[in-house]
Amino acid sequence: MRVLFTCGGTAGHINPALGVAGRIRQIVPDAEILFVGAEGHMETELVPREGYPIRTVRISGFRRSLKPRLILENVRAVGRVFSSCRAAKKYIREFRPDVAVGTGGYVCYPVLKMAAEMGIPTAVHESNAVPGLTTRRLENTVDKIMVGLADSRSFYKDPDKVEVTGTPVRVAFQGLDRAKARRELGLDPDRPVVLAVFGSLGAEYMNGAMERFIRRMGTGADFHLIYATGKRYYEDVRRSLDGAGVSGGDADVREYIYDMPRVMAAADVIICRSGASTISELTYLGKPAIMVPSPNVVNHHQEKNAMVMERAGAAKMLLEGQFDGEQLYETVMGLLGDPAALEAMHAASLKLGVSDATDRIASIVLGLTEKNRP
Repeated sequence: MRVLFTCGGTAGHINPALGVAGRIRQIVPDAEILFVGAEGHMETELVPREGYPIRTVRISGFRRSLKPRLILENVRAVGRVFSSCRAAKKYIREFRPDVAVGTGGYVCYPVLKMAAEMGIPTAVHESNAVPGLTTRRLENTVDKIMVGLADSRSFYKDPDKVEVTGTPVRVAFQGLDRAKARRELGLDPDRPVVLAVFGSLGAEYMNGAMERFIRRMGTGADFHLIYATGKRYYEDVRRSLDGAGVSGGDADVREYIYDMPRVMAAADVIICRSGASTISELTYLGKPAIMVPSPNVVNHHQEKNAMVMERAGAAKMLLEGQFDGEQLYETVMGLLGDPAALEAMHAASLKLGVSDATDRIASIVLGLTEKNRP
């Protein structure tokens, strides 16, 4: 059996594909697997690291602007779609897959479109609450659409074609619970823990808010804070906090959190962005969250994700620029002071999650391989 995966751009698109590929290898040990990604993007590093071969096509997204420079870039992007379709067709002919699966990124369009035209069963997974441009363009092409959240089914023309599978989380998240994580981290089992993280590079506005949050927190706080500034801002934040005399103590300020699954499992409240991977991790663990959507994501995807979480009662959403560190601190204290509210958020988050997402997707993929068999 041969399975072709296509994904690209961000770890949130790549990691689900890697998780499903690994599960298929467990079920069918002799399965042949090939990835197709976008030239020069993260998948060209992450996929080979997991032992899978990858081919690349040159493709880029479209800009939503009428500026002359960006109009020209969109013209080039159209040309890349045609050239990437030709390259994808070549890879498909050489590999001869039994099924082709996309898990997000512009590269999914040419690969799945060509596979479908060549009579190969196809499926696409959409982890965001609202489908992106690529998924919308593929809706009438693929055999199966898989979504991370149940609310997402209403955005598609044919809901019967849509399966709610959840979004796979990394294996490192499995088998963790709050008590175990705290023991391993050496944290007080009875003291609340707040985690704040906004991406590997960090976010300027949120770092400013968190500085004020920590100053308000002071020493002798009722909770322990673990806060990742991101690599871009760590030195500036550290100097500012040292100068204010509030470094150390109850605020564990780090450049980056390398053991994120364990730290997330230990937390009582998580302050974070609302990307699709973050949503899947929060709901897998059932963690109450204060979500601050990134304002820099195309089509406001993160805001729409956070709205789903808030409507379900699993999170509170704050919009960047509409609050400060003091207000963020008061929001956290309000939650920590209301155990019943935290428990309700925990239950709502777990209800949104799908603990067996990897198995569900693998089952659908393997089922599609039967489509063309005699």
